[in-house]
Amino acid sequence: MMNCEKARVFGSALVLLQGVVTALFPQASVRLTKKMIGKNFDNADELEAKPAYIRQLRAIGVGMIAAGGTGLLLEDAEEPEAVVSELAGAEADDEE
Repeated sequence: MMNCEKARVFGSALVLLQGVVTALFPQASVRLTKKMIGKNFDNADELEAKPAYIRQLRAIGVGMIAAGGTGLLLEDAEEPEAVVSELAGAEADDEE
């Protein structure tokens, strides 16, 4: 169970980091896309990203920041709930 929680935290942090990079430096994503396309097509280096595509990349980055941050915040919020439920179970056992 602990490995699953750590994996979720790691995944959320990774999405958050990728979102920051994408939102702040969309040209890095454009270069990566050109490189990936260039593996299978000729003249991919001559492609130019339109301003609308750059805006879309930034919006995706902001969405990734929100998703990753929310995942991290919810992970922290789940820990106290588990402690409260354990304490509630212990109090119920004491009353019997």
